[in-house]
Amino acid sequence: MMSVMEYASDVNKKTDYILELCKKLDIKVNSLEDMLTDDDIILLDNEIENTDFDEEESLEEESEKIDDDFEDSYVEELEEVEVEATIKKKKNNKSKKDNNNKNENKNEKFAKQKKEMYKHKEKLQSNINTQDDSIVLYTEGMSVADLANKLNKNVAEIIKKLMSLGKIMNLNATIDFETAEILALEYGKTLKKDSTRDEFNFEELEIIDDENDLIERPPVITIMGHVDHGKTTLLDTIRKTNVVAGEAGGITQHIGAYQIVYNDKPITFIDTPGHEAFSEMRARGAKVTDIVVLVVAANDGIMPQTVEAIRHAQAAEVPIVVAINKIDLPGADPLRVKTELLQYGIGVEEMGGECLCAEVSAKKRINIDKLVEAILLQAEMLDLKANPNHAAEGAVIEAKMEKGRGNVATVLVQRGTLHVGDILIAGKEWGRVRAMFNEHGRKVSEAEPATPVEVLGLQGTPMAGDTFVVVKDENQAKEVTGYRIRKERDAKLVKSAKSAMEQMMDKIKSGESKHLSVIIKADVQGSIEALEGTLKKLSNDEVSVQILHSAVGPISESDITLAKASDAFVIGFNVRANAQARDMAHRDGVDIRYYSIIYTVVDDVKKALEGMLTPELREKILGYAQIRSVFNITGVGKVAGCMITEGMVKRGAKIRLLRDNVVIHDGNLGQLKRYKDDVKEVKEGYECGMSFENYNDIQVNDSIECYEVEEIAKTL
Repeated sequence: MMSVMEYASDVNKKTDYILELCKKLDIKVNSLEDMLTDDDIILLDNEIENTDFDEEESLEEESEKIDDDFEDSYVEELEEVEVEATIKKKKNNKSKKDNNNKNENKNEKFAKQKKEMYKHKEKLQSNINTQDDSIVLYTEGMSVADLANKLNKNVAEIIKKLMSLGKIMNLNATIDFETAEILALEYGKTLKKDSTRDEFNFEELEIIDDENDLIERPPVITIMGHVDHGKTTLLDTIRKTNVVAGEAGGITQHIGAYQIVYNDKPITFIDTPGHEAFSEMRARGAKVTDIVVLVVAANDGIMPQTVEAIRHAQAAEVPIVVAINKIDLPGADPLRVKTELLQYGIGVEEMGGECLCAEVSAKKRINIDKLVEAILLQAEMLDLKANPNHAAEGAVIEAKMEKGRGNVATVLVQRGTLHVGDILIAGKEWGRVRAMFNEHGRKVSEAEPATPVEVLGLQGTPMAGDTFVVVKDENQAKEVTGYRIRKERDAKLVKSAKSAMEQMMDKIKSGESKHLSVIIKADVQGSIEALEGTLKKLSNDEVSVQILHSAVGPISESDITLAKASDAFVIGFNVRANAQARDMAHRDGVDIRYYSIIYTVVDDVKKALEGMLTPELREKILGYAQIRSVFNITGVGKVAGCMITEGMVKRGAKIRLLRDNVVIHDGNLGQLKRYKDDVKEVKEGYECGMSFENYNDIQVNDSIECYEVEEIAKTL
């Protein structure tokens, strides 16, 4: 969407002309600030291209609108369609065209010009004839009101039609394509999905670089493996720094990216957490990496997360360099590790395979040089190159909110060069690069391919794993991110509308399910993703974790308000609540729990869910009795004179009455007496009198089975 003024500027037309054209096409706009829909833009594009306008006047309008920065290139294109007199009027030093070219097809030339103008927005001509009144374009997330407008029908009439189809919807409700298609057919219209608009996925556009523009770039290495197999320690040793000391519990909680120089050769490392909760984070690492260094402890061998890391690397078709760590420890058996790797399709050179391997000790610095040399050798075989002169593209490794710095994104430049001042789009966020810092915290002015940097200046916090791309200006960035946000919102509306109906039907059939509502606040986006993925796995058919809200940053008053309204508790992962939020939580009885290690979060939530599970009911047989005589007592009814033949009978227990070993009654024991006294229980070999609640059909020789129901707590 864009305003009338923005559209006029884009097509280099006077605003009065665009307003007049809107009136002609029955596009409902009244001022320059009014917004044009995607369909309105398509109609205007086609009308402008197909309108037989006066050549000299239109060319003069176009020439007057040309920006000085683009005048030369634009005039060169206009020379093919401009008459000699107009060219002289606007630019005397331009060459004259032959007058015979005056009658050249103006529409075709103008379409070519406009296509060039829109090359960054991909607003190409529609393959659907929008001037055909019988065709209606459907856009994802279309509301009932939008459809009514396209069909030129009253909203109330459309809602009435929907009711006749068994669908209760208001004017703002999202309508799916199938339902909209039925309505369109009722009015003699054909509904087609609008494939004209580009999805603004600039990242997916394949660009082939000139071979002459390519230069050698550093390899990007991802370190993977099982938790506590020494991945971070190994990287720490290579970098000759101390990263492990800063990790909570000695476990890597986020993705980090670092660059080292070995023998004048730069190498970029991505350190991924080894815990299974970070599976998706490791998967993202595999997508941006050139080589995977698989760390396996020589004393432990292949573990579950080791296998998972192998699968990620194989799925991404990334070469693997094996680092067998902890060879200095007792029980280390590198040969066993190499043999076990064969089961998963990894053969090291020593075993006749192609994978390079190094036996190392990160703590003792044994064979570290051999490992780095193996990495460089593998990189040399890959012949890694990139074009540094292109607009920067890459991936967000991590993103967080920092006090005093704002939104900070760790990005890996994969193509082109990122400069301070560039405008970039990362997922649904955009911003101008205010500053960049390398892994040492030093300011840098640019980042070349395969270089990780911290970027400041984004308007919001992108998702870890989002791709980023540099665009030409702020307007384009706003348009693209706005479109992506709207598309995601519309998609969620469609999804929620469907799921709500399904959930309602499920609840009608099986009753209410139980939810444990939580709000997650964390220091980085990667931690949020890991927590969400892990907690959702704890859900089953009976109980589930409902994540109401998750975001990067400290716990605020709004989080407490939401928690109170939803009966939820707040998880703070490496963040704390401010004073106002703490006071509010104390006043409103909202539970805030702080964590720094994911294991603890999982354990606590698991216990809470287990407490919500309906206990399993299990019968426990207490004993048996036989009726020897039956008495009729006024005001009481029939009383059975019994002998306890096995076990015991307890007051308050449940009983079954059996006749010829067939159950004829299942109910509760009423009174239990010995002689005239009420007793709590009667054991085997003793006589007693019993009455049964709301049941009198008892006979001599009937048997009684006494039992109680135990509640056994369930576990996940």
